[in-house]
Amino acid sequence: MELKAQIRDFVIENFLFGDQAPLSDDAMSLLDNGIMDSVGVMELVGFLEGDLFLEIEDVELVPENLDSVDNLVAFVTRKREVRTA
Repeated sequence: MELKAQIRDFVIENFLFGDQAPLSDDAMSLLDNGIMDSVGVMELVGFLEGDLFLEIEDVELVPENLDSVDNLVAFVTRKREVRTA
């Protein structure tokens, strides 16, 4: 499965209970739009570490990395590139 689809599916299933309508744009803020809260961030980190096999550092828990589907895709891609370098 494509990375963006995998992340988008996780957000829809876990935070929107299968209703994709509120996630109208992959660039929209998950926090500002009430899709995800601080507990959701921890759920998201669990998904990134468990399902995508990443190690997330505390300093990486910032909106620039985790606050939209697009930001998440870019973050995961960067983490994977560093890991394989």
